[in-house]
Amino acid sequence: QVQLVESGGGLVQPGGSLRLSCVFSGISFGVYATGWYRQAPGKQRELVADIAAHYANLGRTNYADSVTGRFTLSRDNSKNTLYLQMSNLKPEDTAVYYCKARRFDDTQVYWGQGTQVTVSS
Repeated sequence: QVQLVESGGGLVQPGGSLRLSCVFSGISFGVYATGWYRQAPGKQRELVADIAAHYANLGRTNYADSVTGRFTLSRDNSKNTLYLQMSNLKPEDTAVYYCKARRFDDTQVYWGQGTQVTVSS
């Protein structure tokens, strides 16, 4: 059974930092791309950052332009955990953040339950 469990959201002041974690079970990073998406109220869900499946693209990392230089994606394969280190947070980063696993051939997609990030003074 596939499970994605996120944690680490919360309230932070502008300029602050947070680290999100997503623990995966039931998938292999070799054939699944994994990443973080976010959805702000009234907006569509958008990509924040992801790591390609090693099989498909040797685990290349991709970032949205809006977070490049402020957010860092990393993964601990021994813990089956994906991290998103967020720094210099801005009010426009406020959203529900979801982790996602997508099989390299797009035949299977899984989402976590989401974790709220609020950036406000």
